[in-house]
Amino acid sequence: MSTPTLIPTVEVQEDFRARAHEALGDSQLRNNFRSAMDSLMTKRAASFSDAHEREHLRALGNAIRARALSKLPELLERLEQNLTRNGVTVHWAETVDEANDLVFSIIRAHEARQVIKGKSMVSEEMEMNHVLAAQGIECLESDMGEFIVQLDHEKPSHIIMPAIHKNAAQVASLFHDKLGVEYTKDVDQLIQIGRKVLRQKFFEADIGVSGVNFAVAETGTLLLVENEGNGRMSTTVPPVHIAVTGIEKVVENLRDVVPLVSLLTRSALGQPITTYVNMISGPRKADELDGPQEVHLVLLDNGRSQAFADSELRQTLNCIRCGACMNHCPVYTRIGGHAYGEVYPGPIGKIITPHMVGLAKVPDHPSASSLCGACGEVCPVKIPIPALLRRLREENVKAPDSPHQVMRGQGSKYSRKERFIWNAWARLNSSPTLYRAFGFAATRLRALIPSKVGPWTQNHSAPKPAARSLHDLAREHLSKQSGDQ
Repeated sequence: MSTPTLIPTVEVQEDFRARAHEALGDSQLRNNFRSAMDSLMTKRAASFSDAHEREHLRALGNAIRARALSKLPELLERLEQNLTRNGVTVHWAETVDEANDLVFSIIRAHEARQVIKGKSMVSEEMEMNHVLAAQGIECLESDMGEFIVQLDHEKPSHIIMPAIHKNAAQVASLFHDKLGVEYTKDVDQLIQIGRKVLRQKFFEADIGVSGVNFAVAETGTLLLVENEGNGRMSTTVPPVHIAVTGIEKVVENLRDVVPLVSLLTRSALGQPITTYVNMISGPRKADELDGPQEVHLVLLDNGRSQAFADSELRQTLNCIRCGACMNHCPVYTRIGGHAYGEVYPGPIGKIITPHMVGLAKVPDHPSASSLCGACGEVCPVKIPIPALLRRLREENVKAPDSPHQVMRGQGSKYSRKERFIWNAWARLNSSPTLYRAFGFAATRLRALIPSKVGPWTQNHSAPKPAARSLHDLAREHLSKQSGDQ
């Protein structure tokens, strides 16, 4: 069995619409997602069979996250104090570049050459693998799904199950080509093949990197949930552990974690609890047999403060990264995660990515939704995703020079022509005289309406006024009734 060659993730094209169109034409991709989403939705429904309990938990989860966010600056300071007291070094990063510089400085201080990484979406935000590879440092993913997509030089397509876009046959071909093993579609054998590659890497690695599901301010504890044991290996076997997380992951106390973990695991996978729940409160002590000698935590902002500053958009930060909104989204299910071109796909990606990269880079994301409301109904912490999408659509078309700047890239889809048309439409519908004149002209000049009216007629018939207006018909009807009497 050969050791995989690690190559930085390839760049994706910028055009969301082109990627979505390409994905819609991939029948294998659509079949893979349809099968996976059906299974995940069924498991979630079974795990929340008691509707009363489910709604009670969701309300509790929402209250816990809202309380934590209302005290965010205070809780972050308390978290730093307690982690420092426990022997953990805390670092602050406003941008992904700063976060990568911090991680690299720790690696360089230990003259490390190999990094083993547990699953972390924040490290994906940072493009850590790419950055470290450019410095000649091997950074190997240990989560099986992440390992698969890294081996195929792809990005994750789901925040919980990174390789959900592949079926067993595709993974078998990948392992055969990249690892030089015998072709097999047996899932258990494929898992064992991956573990054989990774097992030795855990002991060779100088640095272990992980994400954080919840950071407990009260005790200075980093909590990770996982099913494979790779997270525990990544955080205990290498001599140095670096955890990276967003500033919104802090909760006030340890008891807050209990309902949140239940909501997370049941919403994500339909499991009552994951196989491993890891609580890390410091480096190895003198009387302990295992664990890292050093623990570092990098707290990343990357646009989160921007969302926090707005009372409505702040709700975006409630997310516990369960992926339930994606599993139930009719758009995501049909185009997959790679079509979005960013780290966070699906409904949650459409409301959080604009804060991280700016609306100008992802102008079509807020509009890539049917607003069916499924995402809001299944969110375990009751994030009103449809309402936030509508809000971002408003920010998208505001004038760029508007005095009230809410976020980077605001007004990325602003059009003076469109604004003029809507202002004219508002004036028309607020003036009885203008409305009557327009109705009179529209019914009599209806033959002049063109058959193509911009993008609307790509999938719809051109709107055409009726031969007679409703007001004309109503007047005629009333006139006849008066005549009959």
